Amino acid sequence: MLGSHVFWSLRPGVEDALRILAAVGLLAITQASPTDVWAEPIRGAGSTFVAPVMAQWAEDYRVARADGGDFSSPDWTVDYELVGSLGGLMRLDQPELDFAATDVPVSPAELERYGRQQFPMVFGSVAVVANVDGIAAGSLRLSAPVIADIYLGKIQRWSDLAIKALNPDLSLPDLKISPLHRTDGSGSTYVFTEYLSAISAEWSKVHGADMLIAWPVGTGAEGTRDLIQAVKSTKGAIAYAEYGQVERTGLPFASLQNKSGNFVKPGAEGVQAAVNAVAWDKTKHFYVSLTDLPGKDAYPITTATFAVVPVAGRSGDRFGRVHDLFRLAFKNSAAATKLGYVPVPARLVDQIEQYWAKMPGMSN
Repeated sequence: MLGSHVFWSLRPGVEDALRILAAVGLLAITQASPTDVWAEPIRGAGSTFVAPVMAQWAEDYRVARADGGDFSSPDWTVDYELVGSLGGLMRLDQPELDFAATDVPVSPAELERYGRQQFPMVFGSVAVVANVDGIAAGSLRLSAPVIADIYLGKIQRWSDLAIKALNPDLSLPDLKISPLHRTDGSGSTYVFTEYLSAISAEWSKVHGADMLIAWPVGTGAEGTRDLIQAVKSTKGAIAYAEYGQVERTGLPFASLQNKSGNFVKPGAEGVQAAVNAVAWDKTKHFYVSLTDLPGKDAYPITTATFAVVPVAGRSGDRFGRVHDLFRLAFKNSAAATKLGYVPVPARLVDQIEQYWAKMPGMSN
């Protein structure tokens, strides 16, 4: 079974949510009847950013389809493999995969070439975290040019004048900065480097935005969980990671300067402001960047996780089950909110359901 090992190799630090996935998998094994021989779970792969809420949605889906009964069919379970956005997209060629989850939207041309649909699953933010003693969450102010210079190796100490200029009220130590980054194909890396590229001409020219980067300085870690652990164990470290997971670990995060010049914390308010700045009805296949959008309250490293669903050559029942899963997920917006995400707003859900009703390969 694709991703059957996933229950024991998940990377994000959300053990309770992941135990839910394990329980769902066990139910599919222990309660299957002979009539379920051909029943199959909904299979997905990709983003680690969305892992916690994906686990909760899987449990919600099983419970809803069981409708209070004791019987559980594999058809009502979700087998989701955490391999990063790039890994999920690469697995879309596998006939057994029902959807990929990616933090980097796929272009309309590519979607239509392969007969795939795309829609946002949930919204969130990438936080910049720092392990500096005496700095409370949100009190450190950083800008994209300063962060870019840190990752270019130009700013090497927390006492640098460029950092002090943004933080006149903070007592910053003369401590070496240790930049940390992801080594796997990560949507969070793409969004983070897209932010740097939008502001820093040098970063844009030399490195640009991608899920895999040849980092000029720093130390790498594979996956969100290992990256967060590296930050915790490294005094002076700076890194980037999904805000919900950062918040749960208690790591201090920075307020980032947005397009309007304001310093905004990661979290729901800044994400909602960015989402509201998008004219979603003008997009094609919901293809849009949420990075560095205008608005005084918009958080500059806002992102979405997108579901990419193969529909060409698949039965309506096959991709219809994926739609069924996410239709239920959108209704239970409280699950996403509780885990630090921003759910898809109702008006956008309506647009997504209209999009589902169109023929495969048609434009949004």
